[in-house]
Amino acid sequence: MSDLERTLQPFIEKISKSFRVLLLNGQRQVGKSTLLQNIAQGTNRGYVSLDNLKFRKLAQSDPELFLQENPPPVIIDEIQYAPELFPYIKIYVDEHRDEKGAFWLTGSQKYKLMENVQESLAGRIAIVNLMGLSYCEKIKSPFSSKPFLPSETKRKDSKKLTVQAVYQRIWEGSLPEPIVNKKIDREIYYGSYVQSYIERDVRDFYNISKPIQFFDFITVVAAQTGQLLNYTSLANDIGIDVKTAQSWMGILERSGLVYLLHTYSPNITNRIIKTPKMYFLDTGLAAYLTQWLTPESLMNGAMAGAILETYVLGEILKSYLHNGKEPMMYLYRDNGQNEIDLVLEQNGTLYPIEIKKTANPDLNNFKNFNLLTKLKKKVGLGAVICLQPEHMALSREVVSIPVWEI
Repeated sequence: MSDLERTLQPFIEKISKSFRVLLLNGQRQVGKSTLLQNIAQGTNRGYVSLDNLKFRKLAQSDPELFLQENPPPVIIDEIQYAPELFPYIKIYVDEHRDEKGAFWLTGSQKYKLMENVQESLAGRIAIVNLMGLSYCEKIKSPFSSKPFLPSETKRKDSKKLTVQAVYQRIWEGSLPEPIVNKKIDREIYYGSYVQSYIERDVRDFYNISKPIQFFDFITVVAAQTGQLLNYTSLANDIGIDVKTAQSWMGILERSGLVYLLHTYSPNITNRIIKTPKMYFLDTGLAAYLTQWLTPESLMNGAMAGAILETYVLGEILKSYLHNGKEPMMYLYRDNGQNEIDLVLEQNGTLYPIEIKKTANPDLNNFKNFNLLTKLKKKVGLGAVICLQPEHMALSREVVSIPVWEI
């Protein structure tokens, strides 16, 4: 097991004392089962993985017997392969109402799982999300108990990084295995990862009949990270129809590979109508797919700005999810095509953020922040997250924050 401590661990320990079932969602190989097994060390909690076809077949064909052979407290890994278990888990926890944390489940297909959970375990289950390693987890830094806000910089005592070191972090990505095991062959690891993902999570689970085209689709999506989502463009690049592109994007989002940042609207029902921005969350996998073979080539290449923006958004997202919170984060884009990269909303206050590949931020970088005033909401401290080596004020309302402080 990895000795990397995860920010989410205290929250899981706390929430398991209140709920009978815990579901830990996340992209494959982000460390879900390792985290739960580390927490369970020294206890009598069992472990079974439905990646094992023998256990999967039993869970699907005779879920009652499966639970008899794997009684709680138990970790059931990759639960999405056997939704047949959910009704029987419900029966057990309803008969043992005082038994908290009886089942710890992991899954790699977020929204598909939600359908089964809502039908069977509503009110009985805590749902938590895990992403890859954050920067502070990688360097074993003390964790912040608060999600990121410009007014509460996460790591003021952080070590300064050169631009080259920043792109080294971005290039290496966030999947634990190649970070912990320095001897692993990066190309072989990511190649095997993609093959396994397509064969086990996509081809079988979603009955995809064109795996090679799906691989091409993933590659094109990785190359367009940080851009507005354009299904027609994606479809044309791969030679598929728009409906298929929409379906495949849904698979990537459900798998945790892609995050769609929707546009902000004061009316919450309108927030998902306009075109979102698309982010390929693991920057190491994105660099592999788009053939940036070294951190230096990535830093100096055409994707340098977009991949930096992707990395920063991912780190901010982790700061919320790994503290057990869902972020209220949006893209601002108005009818005049004016944009703000990211707007965080907390307690009725909007916090505008721009992400720039610059070491010398200026007024031009945050000229659109004042557009938020027309939304008739309180506007908090704004930030330009960039490569400037110092945390400093750019105005009374805006600060610059080095990338390594988030």
